[in-house]
Amino acid sequence: MVENPVMKPRVATVALVSTSAGVLILIVLFLALFPAVSLPLSVTAIVGGIWLAAALLLGLLWWKRISQSRQWQAHAAERWRAFNSLKLASGTTTEVTLLNVDATQPTGSWVTIMWNRFDHVQRAWIEALPEPVWPGSILLITPDPAQVRPGAPWPDAYFISAADCLAWAPAEGRPAQLQP
Repeated sequence: MVENPVMKPRVATVALVSTSAGVLILIVLFLALFPAVSLPLSVTAIVGGIWLAAALLLGLLWWKRISQSRQWQAHAAERWRAFNSLKLASGTTTEVTLLNVDATQPTGSWVTIMWNRFDHVQRAWIEALPEPVWPGSILLITPDPAQVRPGAPWPDAYFISAADCLAWAPAEGRPAQLQP
C-alpha cells in the first residue's frame, strides 16, 4: 500500500496516550507496592519483566512515530524549498490546492481544485504526472490564459497539462512565513 506523502503522520493518538498513561501508572504502583507485599522473587521478576517489556515496547512505538514525523517534516521542508525556488524562477504561476481526487485513469485524473488566490473551487482534469496526485497537495502551475481570463467566467472544467504542473508540496507542511 502506498502511503499518502501529503498527510503528516500522527504522533499521539488517544489509544497510545491512554495506554502509555496506564502502563506508567501501573509501573509506579508496582514499584511503590513491591516492598510492601511479600511475593516470591520469581513472581516479582515475572510481573516486573512484563511491565518493563510493556514500557520498552511503548517507548519504541513513541520513538518510531516521532522519527516518522521528523522525517516527514524534513521532506515537506525540502518540497517547499523546491516549490519556492521554482516559483521564483518561473514566469507567471499560481497555486491550486487539490481538494479531492474524483477519478483516476491511466492518462490523468479528475480532481477538485481550489484556486488559492481567488478561493474559487472547480473541477479539473490533470494529465498523468510522474508522481501520483494526493488530496491536500498544493500544485504550482502555469495558468493557461486561453482557459482563464480576467473578466471572463470560469470554465466548467479546467485542463491542467503535465507540462504546466511545475511542482507540488503538502499543504500541511507549509512553513509559517509562507502562510497566505
